[in-house]
Amino acid sequence: MTDSDLHGDRTLDVAAGVARILEDLGVPSALIGAAALAVHGYPRATEDVDLAVATDPFSTLAAARRRIEEDLGVAASLVTPDADDPLGGVLTVTGEGFDPVQVVNFLNPLGTGSNPGRDAVEGAASGLIAGSSLRVVTVPYLVALKLYAGGYKSTLDVLELLARNPAASRDEIGTICVRFGLAAEWGAIVTELAR
Repeated sequence: MTDSDLHGDRTLDVAAGVARILEDLGVPSALIGAAALAVHGYPRATEDVDLAVATDPFSTLAAARRRIEEDLGVAASLVTPDADDPLGGVLTVTGEGFDPVQVVNFLNPLGTGSNPGRDAVEGAASGLIAGSSLRVVTVPYLVALKLYAGGYKSTLDVLELLARNPAASRDEIGTICVRFGLAAEWGAIVTELAR
């Protein structure tokens, strides 16, 4: 086992510890981002592990930050949202021997926007990572989250994810995207896939 493998294992262990603390606080979480892409067959370089939640950032995430520091003995910082933020804050966990773990909150109680974050967490699957209790968002919701994030890199991620998961239901993805105002973004992906 290489130092890189140990580093990656330690990162997943910290992420699982963060997820357990969130669960203790009544907040389900699920792996998103590059780590979720890797679980679904598209590994790419990343410098952090992202967990999605949908909770109050001012009380619950603040409590999670304190518990993470106390229980895991690592540093945790919380950035809370304002009314203009599309997300509901980010909790970043850092320390020696592991990559940062970010808890990305998809509930902004100050904002009015809608996003696929809460549904993605609710529909996440367990048992996809051997030896880990971490839940992972499904391919359809991972596509929706990537389209919600926007940008060229997210588009490339979606195209590659779908190429590696040909059995993923395009109808389900389309339904999710329509529900969260991402129909145009999904339409552009469908057009690209047809080329």
